[in-house]
Amino acid sequence: MYQERVLSGMRPTGRLHLGHYHGVLRNWVRLQSEYPCLFFVADWHALTTDYDEPDKIEDNVWDMLIDWLAAGVDPSQATLFIQSRIPEHAELFLLLSMMTPLAWLERVPTYKDQQEKLSHKDLTTYGFLGYPLLQAADILIYRAGRVPVGEDQVPHVEFTREIARRFNHLYGREPGFEDKVREAVKKLGRKRARLYEELRTRYQQEGDEAALEQAHALLGETQSLSLGDRERLFGHLEGGGKLILVEPGALLTEAARMPGLDGQKMSKSYGNAIALREDPESVRAKIRTMQTDPARVRLTDPGDPGKCPVWQFHLVYSPDDTRAWVDSGCRSAGIGCLECKQPVIDAVLREQAPMHERAQTYLDDPSLLRAIVADGCERARRLAQETLRDVREAMGLHYT
Repeated sequence: MYQERVLSGMRPTGRLHLGHYHGVLRNWVRLQSEYPCLFFVADWHALTTDYDEPDKIEDNVWDMLIDWLAAGVDPSQATLFIQSRIPEHAELFLLLSMMTPLAWLERVPTYKDQQEKLSHKDLTTYGFLGYPLLQAADILIYRAGRVPVGEDQVPHVEFTREIARRFNHLYGREPGFEDKVREAVKKLGRKRARLYEELRTRYQQEGDEAALEQAHALLGETQSLSLGDRERLFGHLEGGGKLILVEPGALLTEAARMPGLDGQKMSKSYGNAIALREDPESVRAKIRTMQTDPARVRLTDPGDPGKCPVWQFHLVYSPDDTRAWVDSGCRSAGIGCLECKQPVIDAVLREQAPMHERAQTYLDDPSLLRAIVADGCERARRLAQETLRDVREAMGLHYT
């Protein structure tokens, strides 16, 4: 059940560009039809580095959400919500901070890297030091089993796994656990109970991962179990106590191949980006004025596609026959640079056309976007409250 749940978020930096689409959003659109997905706006994370410029955040939030919907993220398939509207994130972050060693935060690879990259800002703050733990809380509050990340983000997922492991070790054993497990096993029915015990034995004695997966599937499809009993049986499978926080797995995604107009990685900070919903005339102008191979001073000069930023766009957008035409025409000076750019212009505009159409609905009626977010926040908060109830109880904070 939880193992299938996918969670991902983005900091609200304003309107997104094609690099965001090819690097993240296109993958979200694919995942939403394969898994139960939750996608959230990480507005608290924006404050970890931009705490001195909060006035930008609100407009950036709504612009980014429209871009998600324009890209094809479907609120009927995925849950869309805003982090700060789910206060349980903050409470879990606080509770986890009580048991998180300081050294774990200081060793996160991006901590010093980001301080160096953003040296013009004062990032000697608790919020910036603690952002990996807030990120962990974002994942753990939904018991998400899968987190789509690139290779550079895998350490953050592993950090989250360590936090969950430490929490379950410290707080996962409840009074009368064994007796409660025996009663929960009976609720499976005789046949399923026997299979559950067989799978547990195979996993614990032989390390059979397939048996563990099969047992998880068995519990996930059993409707007669309460949430508490299901968690006890998950924990019993692996020899521990009640499984309160789920250890997520990294769902590796391909690195974005989308170049900027100058051949570097596309980024607003480099001034080389094409916005997801950019005006068509602006798109044409930007691509037509892109730099090309400096060796092609005149139309009759042969060029090398490998030295031309436009060729990087062809690798993303053009089919094999167009690439062959460009490669041959450039090297032989058989085509000019404007001819080379035209298929890229056409392909980008084709890609953006449905995005403009989808976005217009929400631009015409902003209340539709607010309703989608309100509904998503309500659904997300129900899930978060379930987890936090168990966390409070495990930590002795469940007063009756």
